[in-house]
Amino acid sequence: MPRIQPTRPQMEILAWLAIFLLLFGLSWCFHWHEGLDEFIERHHDYPLDHGLLALNISGFLGLIYSALRIRDLSREVDRRLLAEKNVDWIACHDTLTELPNRRFLDSLCAQAMTDQRAEETYAVFSIDLDGFKKVNDLLGHDHGDAVLKTVAQRLSLLFSREHVFRLGGDEFVVLARRIGNPDLVALGNRIVSAIGKPFTFNGAAVDLGASVGFALYPENGEELGQVIRHSDCAMYVAKKQGRNLVKPFVPEMQDELAKRIRREGDLRTAIRNGQIVPYYQPLVDLKANKIIGFEALARWKTASGEFIPPSEFIPVAEDAGLIVELTDRLLRCACTDALSWPSEFVLSFNLSPIQLSDRLLGLRILKILGDVGLPAHRVELEVTESAIIQDAVTARIVLDDLVNAGVRIALDDFGTGYSSLSQLSSYRFDKIKIDRSFVASFETNDKQDKVIKAIIALGAGLGVTITAEGIEEESQLQRLQALGCDIGQGYLLGRPAPIEEITADQIGSRILQRG
Repeated sequence: MPRIQPTRPQMEILAWLAIFLLLFGLSWCFHWHEGLDEFIERHHDYPLDHGLLALNISGFLGLIYSALRIRDLSREVDRRLLAEKNVDWIACHDTLTELPNRRFLDSLCAQAMTDQRAEETYAVFSIDLDGFKKVNDLLGHDHGDAVLKTVAQRLSLLFSREHVFRLGGDEFVVLARRIGNPDLVALGNRIVSAIGKPFTFNGAAVDLGASVGFALYPENGEELGQVIRHSDCAMYVAKKQGRNLVKPFVPEMQDELAKRIRREGDLRTAIRNGQIVPYYQPLVDLKANKIIGFEALARWKTASGEFIPPSEFIPVAEDAGLIVELTDRLLRCACTDALSWPSEFVLSFNLSPIQLSDRLLGLRILKILGDVGLPAHRVELEVTESAIIQDAVTARIVLDDLVNAGVRIALDDFGTGYSSLSQLSSYRFDKIKIDRSFVASFETNDKQDKVIKAIIALGAGLGVTITAEGIEEESQLQRLQALGCDIGQGYLLGRPAPIEEITADQIGSRILQRG
């Protein structure tokens, strides 16, 4: 049992009692009271008895006051100890779900490294929710928080005697002791079933799934932290292969994890060395048949000459926290290149969805424009519907700041999101971009054709410019021109090219030439 240390008030009480008993004992042994009486009697002309009486009363009152102060001090110490315990709890727990957090898990791993009980064996389950982002997008963060709390409760009921952790976002970890030879795949499927039970909030049904990976300690690693990383690797493989899957860790999965780490390192190096550069695709006025600007598209060409598509390295940049640095570098380079274009040419630039959750985004963009000297009205930023509703409050602040500064805003991939019309009524967009998935099949699909007609009519009614992307056939171009589409973009009109390959004819005459 740990030794309990006395508090300061307790020490002060003990000290006072010790002094009192000491003085009492001395008075008893040396007859101080009789001597004091004789002294007062000899000097009865002086009011010594009254002074001693007043002194006794004052001492008694002082004793009462001291007792009250000691009581208050004791309460304050108790409050401080309770506050320190609360701070420690908050530091080691997730405040939303009240589950232990990553810090608690790290401390447990450190403790396991010093624990000599080798007979302890664990199964570590890493869990990632499938479809949680859609819940946030469709129903809002309040419903998302309610889902997380319910998931935490379900996991705690399923593993009532084990450690359940929330590491952040929609990631959970279960650290379960193994007794005998349990069927861990079946246990993983029970996790999937528990999470997959219907959620209903305010009459709204929520469909949720889970991807689960698990690893064994000590079979899959000498350190518990290493086993947790392996279970996370297995979960990542399960998530890539589909929905509601359970995957045990196998050593071959380390190759995939190593590939991710290597790709992230290569991306850091590429950003630092300026290997990722903007290519420019023409934006064509379909009524005047002339180029009116370019869209900047990120291109990564490795030292071996291989092009890595944005669909591969942009998600890596987002996951690794590199998207801000990458975007700032690309935007600064594109703005510098745009200075060489005619003053009426516009520069179109895509923003990553997660960036609209950054309140400083607008300030960084305006600072880059100011540093380069490119007027704000020549810049058009493209955002997607899902990016706007991911954090609607912050997105509105950022977009309003940019619009007030003169920057144009385009709604990209229109029609593929969740609430297109509500976004048009809530934000000030200068342009709507028809997604290439509509353009690819609208000539042979009557429904798609009607959708494009409706979007073009909607743009005309709202006074918003309409751009069709993905134009690859002459017949598509002619049909869009006949429908009254304003701007076109696609391989037929011009492929993305580095700034060095943009011809003087394109910049000078600004008349589209198709061969």
